[in-house]
Amino acid sequence: MKPFQLIFAYVRKYKLPLIVTAISMLALVGAQLLIPWVVKLLVAAITSPAATLNTMDYVSRLTVIVLIVFLARAGLQFVRSYVAHVAGWGVVADVRKYVYDHMQRLSLRFYEDKQVGQLMSNVVNDTELFEQFISHAIPDVVVNFVTLFAVTAVLFTLNWQLALLSLIPIPLVVLSLRMYAKYVRPAFRHRQKQLGDLNALLNDNLSGIREIKAFTREEDESRRVERGIDLYRTSLLKALRLMAIFQPFVEFTSSIGTLIVIFFGGRLALQGTLPVADLVAFFLYLETFYTPVRNLSNAWEAVQSSLAGADRLSDLLAEPQEPQNLRGAEPVKGRVRGGIAFESVNFEYVKDVPVLENITLDIPARSVLALVGPTGVGKSTLVSLIPRFYDGTSGRICLDGRDLHEYTLDSLRQQISIVLQDVFLFYGTVRDNLLFGRPDASDAEIEAAAKTANAHQFIMDLPNGYDTLIGERGVKLSGGQKQRLSIARAILKDAPILILDEATSSVDTETELLIQQAIERLMQGRTTIVIAHRLSTVRNADKIVVLEDKSILEMGTHTELIQQNGLYKRLYSVQQELAPMEV
Repeated sequence: MKPFQLIFAYVRKYKLPLIVTAISMLALVGAQLLIPWVVKLLVAAITSPAATLNTMDYVSRLTVIVLIVFLARAGLQFVRSYVAHVAGWGVVADVRKYVYDHMQRLSLRFYEDKQVGQLMSNVVNDTELFEQFISHAIPDVVVNFVTLFAVTAVLFTLNWQLALLSLIPIPLVVLSLRMYAKYVRPAFRHRQKQLGDLNALLNDNLSGIREIKAFTREEDESRRVERGIDLYRTSLLKALRLMAIFQPFVEFTSSIGTLIVIFFGGRLALQGTLPVADLVAFFLYLETFYTPVRNLSNAWEAVQSSLAGADRLSDLLAEPQEPQNLRGAEPVKGRVRGGIAFESVNFEYVKDVPVLENITLDIPARSVLALVGPTGVGKSTLVSLIPRFYDGTSGRICLDGRDLHEYTLDSLRQQISIVLQDVFLFYGTVRDNLLFGRPDASDAEIEAAAKTANAHQFIMDLPNGYDTLIGERGVKLSGGQKQRLSIARAILKDAPILILDEATSSVDTETELLIQQAIERLMQGRTTIVIAHRLSTVRNADKIVVLEDKSILEMGTHTELIQQNGLYKRLYSVQQELAPMEV
């Protein structure tokens, strides 16, 4: 869906405030047209040869009318401004929800080369520009166009020859609007990109502030941020410079109309063919006529700025979503047994660049499978195919004898728990993070899961126990503590399939023992796939699969693979030799 189709789809939800806004705007136009006409009547009454003291009563009545109009105009301006903002920010909120939901459905491939700050800029900054479009640009354009046509009609009523002459500058204004769209819109688009780049840089640096301090890169990163700020300022000033050229041009062309009326209107008044009252009214209406012309330039700025944000948002909304549910896919019924089979599976991140080739593998339900091999052979990619983070290029994967595509994505992923080497914890309390996999768990279940994961004791040692804030990404916890919380989260989810991606590779020996004990409890009764860095941790696996060069090289138990005298034995022997040195 294109951004403006999206906007107008959500605008329908706010029809009532927009109708109220439209009525108030039309009433404002009427109030603007009434004031010059009252002045015309006043001048005509004062300059009339028949003016008497009774004329004072007439002037008083006109004053009262003008007072009422001014009061009404103030109230209408409030209604027009506030109610338009209700609709504008309502649409922005709805579009932001839609964009975020769309981003959640995007494939993990999309996020592999994207900066979080840029995506945040899409959701926050680019969508915010739509508020200008709805609350400012559209109302201003409507009011100014209605005012323009209404004033034109009044001017022709006063003197059609003078009205025609005053329209001479209009083609120049139209030309300037076209030139504006051609040159200024790209400038605003570039400004939005620079703002996204700056957000991305700030997000990276604030997330990596510990590394910046550790490597004493404060001055270097400060210069990078300064460059980002300067680039944004330069792009902004370029767009504003074009605006600064455009607005005076519109101002000048509208002034030409005033010069024309002074020259020809003065002559008509001296010749007696145009009453002085009409000439005064004509000047007042002429100002009212060119005010919307000038305002259209500001409204056009908001339109172009919104279009710039829409262009960037279009790119995001055009991104294909992650693997979808196939027609006829059904939710998983109950709890799966957990038997998994790979049948001649191939996978490519980039076309014609294979990552996995001809993977055929049977994992019985409730068994333990270990994946080992050199870095970069595709171990993590292989396990990512099971929850369908990616779909294989060819072949198929079955769960309990049924193709994964026959299950709905949500129900499939509810059957799988994943514990990664790089644990991600959300900003919040320990309890919030444990509940992430199962929000309806009771306090007793949370505590039981933590005990099983050997995490309960250190949690109770925290200042507020389970209600302790752990900081962004769990910055207040050690690596081993974060890993045990991740295991407790998986235990609480209680899924029949468990994926462990090098869950103990970055901790000390004592902590590894605690984590290994927790993992052994977690593995009981589950189909478990372990990606192992330390081969000593997978000796008891039911089956060990050795990957090399995109495919399966060896397969068997620990004893069988040692007897084969292949890659597994070489890797295991090297680690055994290094083990005393590590201790």
